[in-house]
Amino acid sequence: MRFVVGIYRLLIAFFCLGGTYEAWLLGIGNKWVYFTFQTNIALGLVMLWAGAATLLKGVQPPAWLKGCLTLYIVITGLVAILVLGLNSTDYKLVLGIRTTWMIHVISPILALADFLLFNPHRRFHWHNVLTWLIYFPFYVAFVLIRAAIWPHSGPQPGGNPYPYAFLDLGHLGWAQLLVNLAEYLVVFFALSLVIFLIDRILPAKTPLTIDR
Repeated sequence: MRFVVGIYRLLIAFFCLGGTYEAWLLGIGNKWVYFTFQTNIALGLVMLWAGAATLLKGVQPPAWLKGCLTLYIVITGLVAILVLGLNSTDYKLVLGIRTTWMIHVISPILALADFLLFNPHRRFHWHNVLTWLIYFPFYVAFVLIRAAIWPHSGPQPGGNPYPYAFLDLGHLGWAQLLVNLAEYLVVFFALSLVIFLIDRILPAKTPLTIDR
């Protein structure tokens, strides 16, 4: 079972890193601005760690880190499906699989299953519900500062530096942007709380728990 779970985690890393190859393999700098790319690359690296540690019986990533990345990869999937849509005709393939599906659908589902089935539970602290949210303001600041310094750097058509419409300060203005951010932060907090409560409800060790 340990071997199966180790390979499973390495498979998650493959989908995360394979689906984002445009950013790290081809050196397309403006791809790094996407929330989806950042969360998938981070999850891919941590799953490489977790997969190797599982196979070699080494030290696993900290619980708070895997919890944080589980939260954000689930957010990535939900935002992509419910807000952005997945019907773009501009897509790349890796081993015959659309990269957009790899990073928006496959990796979130596999990572959530790993969290539910293979991780020990009841290791989070109450403050994690809030500390997990710190990344989002930093991400927003990164996008806004980058747009101010390089206003025609893309990744959107015409050089628009804002990766998502809900962050487009030039189009929205400060008032609407702050409303959007407040709404997203409330939703992120609710999802963070759900992840925490699920972890509390589940038994500390399930029959499939590997990281004992």
